[in-house]
Amino acid sequence: MKKCPYCAEEIQDDAVKCRYCGEFTEKKEKVKWYFSVYWVIIGFLCVGPLALPLVWFNPRFSVKTKIIVTMAAIVLSYFIWLAVDKSLKTLDSYYNLAF
Repeated sequence: MKKCPYCAEEIQDDAVKCRYCGEFTEKKEKVKWYFSVYWVIIGFLCVGPLALPLVWFNPRFSVKTKIIVTMAAIVLSYFIWLAVDKSLKTLDSYYNLAF
């Protein structure tokens, strides 16, 4: 038998919830709001690879997940950079023809 950490009543050793006060014997650790997957995705959509610290400091992601997300962000950023570079060169050639 162990004591409930909230009301100090005797409860069973394998009890998950106290039958006297109704509190759970083991509370889950709350994760900060900016570590939720929703906010990580919003961060990537707003600032791109600058949101990588949200992934690397997130305690819920494994190292494998962090590496995969980082590599995907780098590859995607590279292709976006290529597309922007090509479009700027095209615009420059149109302006040179116009003037």
